[in-house]
Amino acid sequence: VQLQASGGGLVQAGGSLRLSCSASGHPGSRYSMGWFRQVPGKEREFVASIGWSGGYTYYADSVKGRFTITRDNAKNTEYLQMNSLRPEDTAVYYCAAKNGAGPAREDRMYDYWGQGTQVTVSS
Repeated sequence: VQLQASGGGLVQAGGSLRLSCSASGHPGSRYSMGWFRQVPGKEREFVASIGWSGGYTYYADSVKGRFTITRDNAKNTEYLQMNSLRPEDTAVYYCAAKNGAGPAREDRMYDYWGQGTQVTVSS
């Protein structure tokens, strides 16, 4: 299974970006997906996750109300719509997938990882 993340870039504070993550291969009949981010020198941080059906989502408190995770199973793709971006959202964002329908906050639960996409928010 390969995950390909895209959509990162440079944006001013208050702006928006949409990240995409496409899965290829066979991640399992039902799999959940998530987004994490990491700043150099810090541990990887959970951002959001979504279950197989899209009906269950989890968000980190720091992004709740600003970020929205969705998925399109027909395209094997998940999205992260990021609004009202702040300089502290600057990080490399990684998409991940795990076997099983339920979403998860812990990175150790995920089986597959994408290569990361840089998001930079200027003040």
